[in-house]
Amino acid sequence: MSVNILPKVEGKLTPDAPLAPLVWFKSGGSAEYLFEPKDINDLQEFLRQLDPAVPVMALGLGSNLIVRDGGVKGVVVRLGKAFAKVASVDAVTLNCGAGASGILVSSTARDNGISGLEFLRSIPGTVGGFVRMNGGAYGGEVKDILVDCDVVMRDGALATLSVEELHYSYRHSQLPDGAIVVGARFRGVPGASDAIQAEMDRISAAREASQPLRSKTGGSTFKNPDGHKAWQLVDEAGCRGLQIGGAQVSEKHTNFLINTGDATSADIEALGDEVRQRVKAKSGIDLHWEIQRVGETK
Repeated sequence: MSVNILPKVEGKLTPDAPLAPLVWFKSGGSAEYLFEPKDINDLQEFLRQLDPAVPVMALGLGSNLIVRDGGVKGVVVRLGKAFAKVASVDAVTLNCGAGASGILVSSTARDNGISGLEFLRSIPGTVGGFVRMNGGAYGGEVKDILVDCDVVMRDGALATLSVEELHYSYRHSQLPDGAIVVGARFRGVPGASDAIQAEMDRISAAREASQPLRSKTGGSTFKNPDGHKAWQLVDEAGCRGLQIGGAQVSEKHTNFLINTGDATSADIEALGDEVRQRVKAKSGIDLHWEIQRVGETK
């Protein structure tokens, strides 16, 4: 892929852009190109003109993500401040840009007396990632609050998909390949702002007490199997504190992997696979990655 054949853009297009600073694990290689569009039109026009053979991937806060050490081929799209606005549509509905954080969405809901979105306070990520992954925590899931979402398809077309069209399951949607979420409508129920804030504080305190928040981590590593807690299976398999290179299973919460300082993405992924093998040997249960792994190995 030559820079000469890439479409002209109004936003920022960076060749060979390091991705490690943009992901929570602080590891991994570079994007062949990183595109930060000025607005939806800029993104549409770029994708419309981009060779359909070039792979495209959206990047949010980079929280639930391992970028492999060989980097990511094609174009990584990162939605910036222009996509981070949140506004009320009616008494119980918010219109959210895909770049808006869970904290901003839940705080705006509180300010507008909308209950039911408090759980978003606890999910590290942006609306685009929540919608794609059916993000959830503390009893709530995106499928319970999503009305519909706006997506730019790989060919540049803008479409609105209803919650039914995403065919949600646990931490999964059937969003079309190459589609990039640019906005979403979330609907809650009327509530008192002080009660909403109290629930957000409760969730925040519970998260602080149980998760390694001030470390280089990717959030929840494995999906909870039916009838089981992933952290418990990992603990019972003797993996608490297990290390490979600079990667470690958190002592505080065993469903979190940590970069203790100089871990490569290969270390982190190898540790996750080792944990999966040990859990399978101990309990007979297959753990499935919740963290997305993208790019090429080195």
